Amino acid sequence: MFSKKKTNDTQNPATENTAEEQLNKEITDENQEVKDDASAEPVVEISAEEQLKLDNAALNDKYLRLFAEFDNYKRRTQKERVELLQTAGKDVIVTLLPILDDFDRANKAAENATDIASIREGVQLVHTKLKNTLAQKGLKEMESLNTVFNTDLHEGITNVPAPTEELKGKVIDELEKGYTLNDKVIRFAKVVVGS
Repeated sequence: MFSKKKTNDTQNPATENTAEEQLNKEITDENQEVKDDASAEPVVEISAEEQLKLDNAALNDKYLRLFAEFDNYKRRTQKERVELLQTAGKDVIVTLLPILDDFDRANKAAENATDIASIREGVQLVHTKLKNTLAQKGLKEMESLNTVFNTDLHEGITNVPAPTEELKGKVIDELEKGYTLNDKVIRFAKVVVGS
């Protein structure tokens, strides 16, 4: 038994040696190929200072391109903003043009008309059409008469003695109507307040 083991032990190192020799031979061959390739192409080594200069130039180029792109973006958005401001009221104006045409027809009819009632009725129709068109765009009249004076909605023109006790601090008369556009006050109502 002992002898068999020894023979096996002696056979294993020989097998291992031949495998190591083949591996070493392959590594040597690969190293030789790498040396041959290296001799074919000369390796240019860049110093640390030159590498930093190249990196600096690349970063500067990237910065300049980014800055130019941002500058173009600013110009483009500014141009779009100006165009938007110039055409902001276009939609409202286009919807008001038919009403302007109605007023022109009413003026033309008023020149030759003898019946004032029909002219009054025509003007009232155009007035209603204008109010409805503006209401579709979000314009609303504020109701001010007999309401409590509110500086957020009203502009007090004057104070007058209140005719009754319950009208003290309330709006007695409205000189100009107030309007809201999409629930934001665009014109305060000019009112007379009871004191």
